[in-house]
Amino acid sequence: MTKPKLPLQDLRVLELGTLLAGPFTGRLLADFGAEVIKVEPPGKADPMRDWGKSKDGVSLWWPVQSRNKKSITLNLREEEGQNILKELVKETDILIENFRPGTMEQWNLSYEILSEINPKLVMVRTSGFGQTGPYKSRAGFGSVGEAMGGLRNVTGFEDRPPSRIGVSIGDSLAALFATIGCLVAIHERKQSGRGQVVDTALYESVFSIMESIIPDYLLAGYIRERMGNILPGIAPSNIYFTKDKTYIVIGANADGVFRRLCEAMEQPELADDPRFATHHARGENMKLLDSMIEEWTKTLPAKETLDILAEKGVPSGLIYSAKDIVEDPHYQAREMIIHVEHPQLGDFPMPGVVPKLSRTPGEVKHVGPEVMGKHNIEIYQDLLGFDDKKLRELKEKKII
Repeated sequence: MTKPKLPLQDLRVLELGTLLAGPFTGRLLADFGAEVIKVEPPGKADPMRDWGKSKDGVSLWWPVQSRNKKSITLNLREEEGQNILKELVKETDILIENFRPGTMEQWNLSYEILSEINPKLVMVRTSGFGQTGPYKSRAGFGSVGEAMGGLRNVTGFEDRPPSRIGVSIGDSLAALFATIGCLVAIHERKQSGRGQVVDTALYESVFSIMESIIPDYLLAGYIRERMGNILPGIAPSNIYFTKDKTYIVIGANADGVFRRLCEAMEQPELADDPRFATHHARGENMKLLDSMIEEWTKTLPAKETLDILAEKGVPSGLIYSAKDIVEDPHYQAREMIIHVEHPQLGDFPMPGVVPKLSRTPGEVKHVGPEVMGKHNIEIYQDLLGFDDKKLRELKEKKII
């Protein structure tokens, strides 16, 4: 049986960005078959090659972020390098960049110029504050986007300062929205025959997931604040301590689910108690209800508690660490931890591909290229037709 083609394998992508948001967009496209060519300045690697934990001097983040990609070196600060990029653009569907707005223009690589070379080009631009507006020239990392997008203000506990979530969620959200925008633009291109700019701002990507905070404020005069592990006015939805000193999450705020929780606790009468019988009543009596639930969870070990809740159909779970994830049979069954061969470290575990497609699923063919410019010959010689002499000259001039 012939293996189906990957859904994006007819697309070629130039990835010019560094660190997180731009490269994560490239990774998502590469997972589903796009040919993603990562461009790094000669002699100046993407910092991600060194970020995070390492083993035997090898970054453990880079192979994940750059999986399935090809690597070339190119000096975009020099006119000759800019001209080579323009040659590559002729053969490219998507260009990803996450520099500060104006950088591409300074390099004579604006969308206006590139789209004249290739009218079908989709240019994905991710920045702190977008390509327009009074803040457009400001530097903006994911942390700033999380702060100004409203997320940090509601993260943590009310008696403590705003907290970071624990991962670079601002960058990841921007990459997800950039990927959506990119695929929308590619789909539209089938109708119009023309590309366009996908303008993604970090702060807007965060703001976009902030639920109803704007009508809450403008229509109800309510500013959502830090509330720790609870959802204001929605109960029960919290973490609860168990007999073996483990926290579990329980979400049973819908009427039917709450009734099943009461049955699991062997206190079915609570479902009809006026203090808890309705959504609003449970919200008003949240602290009392949470204390009653924890009185029950403290009598049982976490596993037994979760088994009872699962049997009753009550959403619940452990608060997983990496160790818990690795040992979980559901993660294994869903192939959410895959193993890819690394040229230096051997077997390399990493997250699987999300989402899962039934007929043309994505795949990870290889870890991120361990050497800068690993694919220079393939791209410059095979794709652009440069001969050995020209490649040597470009390398001597530090263009590649």
